Amino acid sequence: MGGDRDGNPRVTPEVTRDVCLLARMMAANLYFSQIEDLMFELSMWRCSDELRIRADELHRSSKKDAKHYIEFWKQIPPNEPYRVILGDVRDKLYNTRERARSLLANGFSDIPEEAAFTNVEQFLEPLELCYRSLCACGDRPIADGSLLDFLRQVSTFGLSLVRLDIRQESDRHTDVLDAITKHLDIGSYREWPEERRQEWLLSELGGKRPLFGPDLSKTEEVADVLDTFHVISELPSDSFGAYIISMATAPSDVLAVELLQRECRVKQPLRVVPLFEKLADLEAAPAAVARLFSIDWYRDRINGKQEVMIGYSDSGKDAGRLSAAWQLYKAQVELVKVAKQYGVKLTMFHGRGGTVGRGGGPTHLAILSQPPDTIHGSLRVTVQGEVIEQSFGEEHLCFRTLQRFTAATLEHGTHPPVSPNPEWRALMDEMAVVATKEYRSVVFQEPRFVEYFRLATPELEYGRMNIGSRPSKRKPSGGIESLRAIPWIFAWTQTRFHLPVWLGFGAAFKHVIQKDIKNLHMLQEMYNQWPFFRVTMDLIEMVFAKGDPGIAALYDKLLVSKELWPFGENLRANYEDTRRLVLQVAGHRDLLEGDPYLKQRLRLRDAYITTLNVCQAYTLKRIRDPDYHVKVRPHLSREYKESSKAAAELVKLNPTSEYAPGLEDTLILTMKGIAAGMQNTG
Repeated sequence: MGGDRDGNPRVTPEVTRDVCLLARMMAANLYFSQIEDLMFELSMWRCSDELRIRADELHRSSKKDAKHYIEFWKQIPPNEPYRVILGDVRDKLYNTRERARSLLANGFSDIPEEAAFTNVEQFLEPLELCYRSLCACGDRPIADGSLLDFLRQVSTFGLSLVRLDIRQESDRHTDVLDAITKHLDIGSYREWPEERRQEWLLSELGGKRPLFGPDLSKTEEVADVLDTFHVISELPSDSFGAYIISMATAPSDVLAVELLQRECRVKQPLRVVPLFEKLADLEAAPAAVARLFSIDWYRDRINGKQEVMIGYSDSGKDAGRLSAAWQLYKAQVELVKVAKQYGVKLTMFHGRGGTVGRGGGPTHLAILSQPPDTIHGSLRVTVQGEVIEQSFGEEHLCFRTLQRFTAATLEHGTHPPVSPNPEWRALMDEMAVVATKEYRSVVFQEPRFVEYFRLATPELEYGRMNIGSRPSKRKPSGGIESLRAIPWIFAWTQTRFHLPVWLGFGAAFKHVIQKDIKNLHMLQEMYNQWPFFRVTMDLIEMVFAKGDPGIAALYDKLLVSKELWPFGENLRANYEDTRRLVLQVAGHRDLLEGDPYLKQRLRLRDAYITTLNVCQAYTLKRIRDPDYHVKVRPHLSREYKESSKAAAELVKLNPTSEYAPGLEDTLILTMKGIAAGMQNTG
């Protein structure tokens, strides 16, 4: 939050700056209370000579009483050396906190930087001195208590509490460089071919002269990108993690960010992470990364380490779940080969969503289904907004989630999953082509698909409501291609149809089975022996267990114009065919027969979610057709009539809504309820 600006106009450079300063202030505040506890605890006078000398120096130079502290506000006597040392740490933490507070409030601070902690080593050094002294004096059990806990916390969270990743779309960097090249009268960067872009970027990175001055003419978008880089240069480097380029396609995208960091005088440049998302970008990713590694300047810059992010959400939206999952698998295998060839340690960063259509699924299985050699004891995974609470909302959940990640990562390293044999790979390649064609023929080539999608789902209403993490589209105009992956998946989840998850599977299975019945046996063999294929199939089966084409038919009947009804009927027939084929390949007679526990949990939820679906469908009808009235049976009870005044008061709760009273609240409640009911179980 505050770092990911990809298409979100509300994440401004000022927001990024404020988030970093707030985090520093909060970190100092949390440490401050623990330092006071340690000052109470470490009252002993026995210490090492090293600590005694330091304590005496500090005692001589310490100021008068500090009345702004609740405890230990008088000057600490020299016969309490640990308290003298910790008192100095407390003074600096106080200054660190107050400096961050005044920078946040006023943009400047009277407290000089040298009076506060500027890096974590300064903070750790006196604490480690206390630890060494306690051990040397035979007080090891005390040293290994609260002090060691505190040392571990400081080492983990530093002074910044969190390292903020900055994320921006590649197109926005192209806009900035285009403005610069036009300003320099050397042409339009946007129109240059990839080779020319790389050549120019590398020549500038090798040079020393600044590219532009204050006279550069800037649009609002260009200024926003440059201001973000200036914020990165002004704040301490430990505030930031990686700079992620979404929709990355080529080596020039990475070099562009490197050049902009240098131009904006970022003293310790952030590591640059390309995010490959769409199918074509994933296919081209290994070649793009190999080109970067072949550049001497770039290899010197990365010091043998590279992080690459792969996107599950947009690849699924672009080509469907089957093709996306297979291309993500292949891209990882090829990227690992490239990294080995150039002697670079590669960290894969998985941009998974919470739902199956966005790469979600049970953590343990998802990690174990990764290709061999892609997890060497380390991986990065995004935890999306919609699943943060269910994974980290309570202390015991945090531990369980972290245990799952750790166990699966270790297991993947000690017992790597099997590599697919060549026949399996060839069959997957063939199926992926058919699945992509089927998916795109419906979603992108069917002339009335967008109209049907907007009528049959609550997508438009969702876009208007403030319950997403950012605007529902990257660009205000445009169809499905500009729609973000979250509302795309969310809208189909609401109607229990889950189209983006299963569309393409049926056509792919039908094609290979009709071609040769032996392929069915091969698919069943793949299901039983290959973790990647099994996890993919099990997740689709789970989605079918949650789906209900009857509910989708109700939305069609109430909300879709009659001439589009046959279109919905064809899609539902496709749904049933795909479900039958998935069961056939898995060798199951019924959905989830291999997981009766999950089946029972979904059955328990069903009655509640169906009620919400019906309520939502009728609410949408009333929103879109104000003349439509749901008939209520006349025999209302006396109690209801007496309480109707309270009901009338309730519908005034949302006075800013453009809809009739109560409708927006009802819609939000049904949306959140259905989303909760559809969350991955297991």
